[in-house]
Amino acid sequence: MKITFLLHNAYAIGGTVRSTLNLAGALAARHQVEIVSVLRTAEAPLLGVSGKVRLVPLVDERLDAPTFDGGHPLSARPSRIVPPTEVLAHRYTELTDERLRRFLDTTDADVVVATRPALVVLLAEHGASRYVRIGQEHLSYDDHVPGVRTAQNDAMARLDAFVTVSAQDAADHRRWLPGLKTRITDIPNAAPRPKAERSDRQAPLVIAAGRLMPVKRYDLLIDAFSKVVAVHPDWRLRIYGQGPDRAALRAAIDELRLNDHVFLMGPHTSMETEWAKASIAAVSSDWESFGMTILEAMHAGVPVVATDCPHGPGEIITCGSDGLLVKPGDPAALAAGLLQLIEDADLRRSMGESARATAQKFSPRHIAGRYEVLLGELLEARTSPTAKVTRHVRRMMGTLRSAARGADTTPPKVPAVPSVAAAPHDRPRPLRPKGGCTTDSTGGIRVTVNPSGVSGDALALVLRQRHGDDEVRVPLERPSGTKSPWTAELTHRHVILDEGRWDLHVERSEDGSSRRLRAGLVEQRGLLGGEPEEGEAFAWWIPYPTKDGYLAVRTFRRAAHAEATALHTDDGSLSVEGILYGAVLGRGAVLSGVSRSGTAHDFEASATSPDGGKTFQARMTSLSRPADTDKPLWDLFVRPSHSAEPIRVGRIIGDIVDRKGTDRHPRTTLGTAADRPVQARFFFTVTNDLAIDAV
Repeated sequence: MKITFLLHNAYAIGGTVRSTLNLAGALAARHQVEIVSVLRTAEAPLLGVSGKVRLVPLVDERLDAPTFDGGHPLSARPSRIVPPTEVLAHRYTELTDERLRRFLDTTDADVVVATRPALVVLLAEHGASRYVRIGQEHLSYDDHVPGVRTAQNDAMARLDAFVTVSAQDAADHRRWLPGLKTRITDIPNAAPRPKAERSDRQAPLVIAAGRLMPVKRYDLLIDAFSKVVAVHPDWRLRIYGQGPDRAALRAAIDELRLNDHVFLMGPHTSMETEWAKASIAAVSSDWESFGMTILEAMHAGVPVVATDCPHGPGEIITCGSDGLLVKPGDPAALAAGLLQLIEDADLRRSMGESARATAQKFSPRHIAGRYEVLLGELLEARTSPTAKVTRHVRRMMGTLRSAARGADTTPPKVPAVPSVAAAPHDRPRPLRPKGGCTTDSTGGIRVTVNPSGVSGDALALVLRQRHGDDEVRVPLERPSGTKSPWTAELTHRHVILDEGRWDLHVERSEDGSSRRLRAGLVEQRGLLGGEPEEGEAFAWWIPYPTKDGYLAVRTFRRAAHAEATALHTDDGSLSVEGILYGAVLGRGAVLSGVSRSGTAHDFEASATSPDGGKTFQARMTSLSRPADTDKPLWDLFVRPSHSAEPIRVGRIIGDIVDRKGTDRHPRTTLGTAADRPVQARFFFTVTNDLAIDAV
């Protein structure tokens, strides 16, 4: 069977893209599968696609590509078919109309599946009856603006089937479209088993993920977490994603003074490594079309506390068995659910294990099987001899009609992959290294390099300082099997890395060939709750993938360090609590602010230790504000005693590479020597050190 999926942009990141690629890859194990991407915006799909799936782009939007279609005259004219209220209507033109029409006329697919309303309308309008036509709903009946809702409802009558991702949404469609003869059914999205390590449910961390928009009700989650913090101040909440609600959520965090407890993390390309860090996942939505994040968390062994909203959570979670369902719109109910799991480690463990078992029901292989049953039933209705002859004739006529349309309607030519002459047997193949890493609780890193991207008898991992000349070489251990990775262990006892950022390369000994290591999974879970090893210096490493997809390490190395464990912004004061490494607090200890405007504006606040020297705390109520600058800045240090050298205060330990973007704090009013109040706040520098600014 040949199955074709129509996708808006297979080269982008999104829930529909991810679920379509998952399903296509699973079906490709037994069928011929292709994905037709209306748009092409990158060289390769960002989420990856199975090698068994054929990818066909129709309109190339890459400015630097030889097949760029921006100059085509039809690209300047809006689509005549796509509803103008469709959220992506501006991306559809007469050129996309024409390319899609030609494809639908000429395809030899047995089944064509449209994955968004614009494509459902196009498939209904121009698809042929010789193949099965299926529409998919990745949102829900109530989640479309009127124009799109009407257009898709009208189009559904000309389809063989329409598939929603939840049973409730399928029931809603049937209720609102009682006279529709098209088969409406539900098949959930597929969620593959993650390759990252599973959660051990030990870290005091709750994670939520999704687009920052009103329907997700992250404001409700923040409110609920304020009730959690009041009882368990050691717990933290991370919210991953981006969207229009970010500023409002930041304001809510500031208002509740949860800045040391709730963190807006921004988007993350590989959430499976982040779910592995969580002990609990939270979903606070008013509605969910399905709930991919629920399944991703469950796959990692993380129990989910979710609002029992339409449509997805209740169809995935069995309350009390593999997660908890709570009343929607009620922060007290959400807080109670979180507290139930926070206060019962055994319940977290048992629910997490049950969650992993539940997630297997949504594996790509299982979901592909459900689609195979549906497609088999739809095709069975077309198996009469007359139907087969009719389909064959219509297929030939479609090809002839398309040929008569002329050259203007031909889809773009995809550049052929240049042939490569076979290399001599004695010449090692080029290095194309890709690998990942895991971390331990002392900050050590285990790097793995995939064997498929390297060759040679001896390889080394080379760490090169990004803004310096230093290089460190660590031999890569040869694997015992052909499919096992090459490995290198980086420990603070055996490898010294100066502070900075280091890029990782793989070097082949016999010819000196070297290539930068592309990042696979970067697993940082071991850094949560970790402690630096004792030694002659404080050292901490954080591996991370760069924006362009390579593996790098951020390193910190200092003679001594003051780790800021808690920052409080109260009315009229700023307070710091922390731990000293490489020093002990003694008599005359102070927290000092070193002004960047000159020593005349430095300040000191008494520092005390509740445990005899290892920890410190200090409180500031006033600043000596310089008059010659609009935004004065102070860097913070701890001086452990009268005669000791000052130690920089920062927030380094943990898994966060850049604190400047995640650890944000509001302003509070402080007094000044001249009795002119200022608005001051904590902030972190690009080196993850703590500072204060004022306005």
